[in-house]
Amino acid sequence: MVSQRGEEDTRRAILEYLAEHPLAMDTLEGIAAWWLMRQEVRTEVTMLTRVLERLVAEGLVEKVGPGPSLRYRRRPEALEPSL
Repeated sequence: MVSQRGEEDTRRAILEYLAEHPLAMDTLEGIAAWWLMRQEVRTEVTMLTRVLERLVAEGLVEKVGPGPSLRYRRRPEALEPSL
């Protein structure tokens, strides 16, 4: 059974997609695969950004390169992190 929270998240994701793509139209399967997956990926990227920024702040990871070419890597002088 889908929780009320899950339904509200799905509703929000659909409306956000339609706000960005007002002429969008798709099948049930297409909406599940493209519209909703896209929102999940955005959420994951947002979380990933926070984690990477924390690792940079902790001195375990460094940023290399400018703008769209920005890459992350283990700092050479960083000790092995305790997992």
